[in-house]
Amino acid sequence: MPSYQYKAIDRSGRPARGGLDAVNEVDLELRLRRMGLDLITYKEVDRQASAFAAGGKITRQDLVNFCFDMEQMVRSGIPILDGLRDMRDTLENPRFRDVLTVMTEDMEGGKVLSQCMAAHEAVFDNVFVSLVRAGEQAGQLPQVFQNLAETLKWEDELISQTRRLLMYPALTLAVVLAVLGALLVFLVPQIAQLFKVMGMALPGQTRALLAVSAFVANYWLIILAVPVAAAAALTVAVRGNAKAAYMWDYAKLRLPLIGPILQKIIMSRFTNVFSLMYRSGITVLDAIRTSEEVVGNRVISDGLNRAGQQVSAGEGLTETFQNLGMFPPLVIRMLRVGEATGALDVALANVTYFYNRDVRDSVDKGLKMLGPVLTLVLGGMIAFVIWAVLGPVYDILGKLKF
Repeated sequence: MPSYQYKAIDRSGRPARGGLDAVNEVDLELRLRRMGLDLITYKEVDRQASAFAAGGKITRQDLVNFCFDMEQMVRSGIPILDGLRDMRDTLENPRFRDVLTVMTEDMEGGKVLSQCMAAHEAVFDNVFVSLVRAGEQAGQLPQVFQNLAETLKWEDELISQTRRLLMYPALTLAVVLAVLGALLVFLVPQIAQLFKVMGMALPGQTRALLAVSAFVANYWLIILAVPVAAAAALTVAVRGNAKAAYMWDYAKLRLPLIGPILQKIIMSRFTNVFSLMYRSGITVLDAIRTSEEVVGNRVISDGLNRAGQQVSAGEGLTETFQNLGMFPPLVIRMLRVGEATGALDVALANVTYFYNRDVRDSVDKGLKMLGPVLTLVLGGMIAFVIWAVLGPVYDILGKLKF
């Protein structure tokens, strides 16, 4: 379906701009009229340009608000179509407003909510659509939207907390590296000239510092370019080669300090999605297949794929996950308890709660320790520079006769 960038006015005469998908110009005008807008001018654009012109991407916070509003409306008995119309008219994000406009029209054409969402893969992923579809079938849409809102909110809080806590270490690293670079490029070479004129024997640390300073001064462009080139090469390899992508995901799980936290985040995401889908009436096999797409790690995803094959062959769920050898004992134990009691969703929800709390505490402690550790390491580097420079200077001063 073509995308259009339009200029219009509302009923009060105020101008409005945005982007909208429509079959043709007549369809575009009809859709804008349903939104209370009168079309002035338009032009056809590609979808990416339309998304940018319509207000950029839809954030996770937009989806949290959407889930919360949908939960309240469905729980209150408001028809979904009326709720979508009301929500569309109050949204500030133009792109999301256009998406809800198309969804409203699709529902007026006879589609259900999950089918309307499935047409917007960039906004509602496969897990989101599958859970809503299961909620429609089981009559549990309020619970599904509540769980989705809580999950999205937790992810948003974790990302915000990580960014906030990283600001101080990042600032410290940038400042100290800038100071260290200035010392090596400007100060140390001038001191080196003094040592050369004096013709004195230099200690080992000073000779090492002068060698590092000469290397940085002569090859600073290469020093800056190598990390960028390495990162670009790694990105290209991971995106273009399945084996390289698999090895990269494997390496991330084995990183010191970061690896265990990443594994807990993946386990939390898996157990949360699995329990949500199981609670919503989705079969175990379908829940496993969907979980493969959301864990965000090819190693774990490959393990889930093998687990799905073994379960479909008739093996027990707990034994299957235990034989894979990549899931922690807590997950295996809770799977066994859930199978024995018939409350698999409750058991996995407990795992999700434990990992969420553990991840939050681990990230908080780790990032709080990162600042002081980084300060000590970089401070030690600067102290070494000062020691290597001032040591010979003091020797020179001691030999001077006044």
